[in-house]
Amino acid sequence: MSFLMPLFLWLVIPFIIFFMKSPKSITLQTHILILILLLIALARPVQKESLQEANINAQEIIIAVDISYSMQAKDLFPTRYLFAKETIKHLLSRNTIDHIMLIAFTTNPLLLSPPSRDHELVSLALDNLNPEFILTKGTSLKKLFTKLSSLPHTPKTLILMTDGGEEDNVEELLQLLDSSNISLVTLALGSKQGTTVSKKDGSVLKDKEGNLVITHINPLLHTLTQQLNGIYFSAAVTPEATAAKINTALKENKKTHILKKEQHHYKELYQIPLLLATLLFLFLHTRGVKYLIILFIFLGIPLQASLFDEYTLHQSYKYYNNNDYNKTKQTLKEIDQPTLQSQILLANTHYKEGNYQKAIQIYTSIKSTSIFIKQQLYYNTANAYVYLHQYTKAKTYYIKTLQLGFDTDALHNLKLTMFLEDAALASLGIAHPKSQSAQTSKSENQNKKKEKREEDTPSSTSSSGAGKSSKAKQKNHTLISNDSPQKQPLGSKVYELINKGYIHETQPW
Repeated sequence: MSFLMPLFLWLVIPFIIFFMKSPKSITLQTHILILILLLIALARPVQKESLQEANINAQEIIIAVDISYSMQAKDLFPTRYLFAKETIKHLLSRNTIDHIMLIAFTTNPLLLSPPSRDHELVSLALDNLNPEFILTKGTSLKKLFTKLSSLPHTPKTLILMTDGGEEDNVEELLQLLDSSNISLVTLALGSKQGTTVSKKDGSVLKDKEGNLVITHINPLLHTLTQQLNGIYFSAAVTPEATAAKINTALKENKKTHILKKEQHHYKELYQIPLLLATLLFLFLHTRGVKYLIILFIFLGIPLQASLFDEYTLHQSYKYYNNNDYNKTKQTLKEIDQPTLQSQILLANTHYKEGNYQKAIQIYTSIKSTSIFIKQQLYYNTANAYVYLHQYTKAKTYYIKTLQLGFDTDALHNLKLTMFLEDAALASLGIAHPKSQSAQTSKSENQNKKKEKREEDTPSSTSSSGAGKSSKAKQKNHTLISNDSPQKQPLGSKVYELINKGYIHETQPW
């Protein structure tokens, strides 16, 4: 249970103190209790239930930001890329309705965040992007547009933030966007006269012949936008002012359509303290007490059902913590309205029983706006895929976990999964990932020395439903012999898709 307006609860404190120190008068104390119940009702106690779908009239927006080497130029402060990054953040704070997808691109596009109304999550994905891990340095609008043309052909708006691509064939780019039902808003980053690009050591970038490399806005951008009847403008003085210009352009765009929105459904509980306050008042000032008791019994039936569900969930946690998984599942079936807590507990139970496919099915069906819960669900899903020896899918979910925030266990398991995949291909054996659980299993000193993991144990008193369990500290077992290849840096794995075209670059700036 939580409160939508918890500030009213502060007013309860002085009344409680007065109640404790007031004279032993039943009438006075009952009136004080009535006031306390009314304040609790004003605080709007609610119980969070399952997600429900609703239709909204909104836009689908794709933000494509250039992260090529030329975006390190400093003709925009502090650099073109950091200017674009701040512009995106201001734009996300202004927009609360539309679905936004975030893509970074150089030679190849990289999806940072799928379409989402959770703009905090999109901003987090942007923060976790480190262009230093990107090995490719060119800019290919053709590959970006090809990727976008493969998306469902619903009306979309593309916000293109770049200093220009390497292509000079406008017609080819026009065909790709024309067939995709995409309207274009172009933010040209840089200056027309161009500027040099500094390297990390402070020197200036030069080409193979020793000439200075001058990067400037590609005039193709203006031609492309104009022929698509799009909106073209250059950067304003500040990222905030630039975001305001983009927001104005989005409002002028008429490509909106009905989108399905998933939102939490709250069960209001304010009627409970309000009903109790009313009954107490009538007990004091009326004589028909017996009729009020009958009325209370009828009105209390829904309340009893809600309290029964809470009690049932609490009992399920007890069975789960005692490793009685059959009893846990049987008890969860008695809950009338499945909640976030009960669904996560059911998935954890299937995981404990080794029914990983069923656990994955439930984990992936759970919807939540909490970054912590999403990270936990992605992590548990990845571990389940490892036990099913589906290492490619496991890597995908470990990466999703890390995109929501750094996690030591997820990073360890991601590296381990890469070696497990190679080992499986070479028939060298299988090991299991490190656990993130609060309940760690004992290491078994057997010949194969497999390391088992324990699932996150949800707390029976958790209001979020996920149960924030502490992470157990374990020693990492070495799975690679001394003559095995060295571990590759994480960046090269996370960004492997965008780096496929590295060898074929002709203009790395």
